Amino acid sequence: MYPDAFMKLCSIIIEKTHLEDTRYICVEEMVATFLIIVGHNDRYCNVRQRFHHSHFATSQNFNKTLKALNTIALDIMVKPSTGIPAKIKESARFMPFFKNVLAACNFDLQFIYVLSGWEGSAHDSKLLNDALSRRNGLHVPQGKYFLVDCGFSNRRQFLAPLCGVRYHLKYFSGQGRHPRNASELFNLRHASLRNVIERIFGVFKSRFTIFKTAPPFPFQTQAELVLACAGLHNFLWKECHSDEFPVEYEGDQDLPPLDTEEENFEWLSQSQLQQRTEANAWRMSIANVMWESRPIYNGGDGNEDDETEDRNAE
Repeated sequence: MYPDAFMKLCSIIIEKTHLEDTRYICVEEMVATFLIIVGHNDRYCNVRQRFHHSHFATSQNFNKTLKALNTIALDIMVKPSTGIPAKIKESARFMPFFKNVLAACNFDLQFIYVLSGWEGSAHDSKLLNDALSRRNGLHVPQGKYFLVDCGFSNRRQFLAPLCGVRYHLKYFSGQGRHPRNASELFNLRHASLRNVIERIFGVFKSRFTIFKTAPPFPFQTQAELVLACAGLHNFLWKECHSDEFPVEYEGDQDLPPLDTEEENFEWLSQSQLQQRTEANAWRMSIANVMWESRPIYNGGDGNEDDETEDRNAE
């Protein structure tokens, strides 16, 4: 982090939270303590030697800063745009098919919304319903929708890929593996866009190495750490965009093809079934129009642009 960005972060924390200097420790030192721990996955014993404070004081400084960052994290989250993102608008592959897309992160690798604290075994639909029902939860602007993976059911505000069809980018790479029908073309372009979520978490884990292993903190503290560091990520992405560090990109190398709908076990009311049917028909209509409008070059099959960008995405 650049010195001017660090001082700006400290000024924001002092202005908008209750964090303040103590008799022996200033806010800047508290924030530095927190950043060293989350950025380098350093332990209290090393940090306290660096700053010459007790274990208790180091722990107290860390938790004070964590609470302060959670206070301002929601303000640092980027707001969903009502316009069409440049990523969509400037590409004939996605425009107009995905012109209303939003995501948990935007195409500038900034978080829009983060929800943490659920157990790993919880189904994606439960997390989504929780996020939508919270007072300051996930909000989908009118006329917009999010791209989601196959763990979520397909509906008007959350566009999922087609199951039973190739999806992950690696399945389309290589000669002769281009999309052969409307469903495959839809899934390839869906994956190319949703790939941004894989990229942002690669950047996130490279920036905050504490998340490469289970943080040695109570569960509630771990949940708060995710939100605090997501806010920090947005701040640093804006203020230090030229930061260079190796990105740990996980991608979809080990993911299987989409074979079945994951939510068939859910009991759905008649109205929910009707909404699901309508949403599926809407999704298929997008795929069909996309297929019919694909460009044909020199007698080819119209997938040259997709193959080129697919290789770039990987």
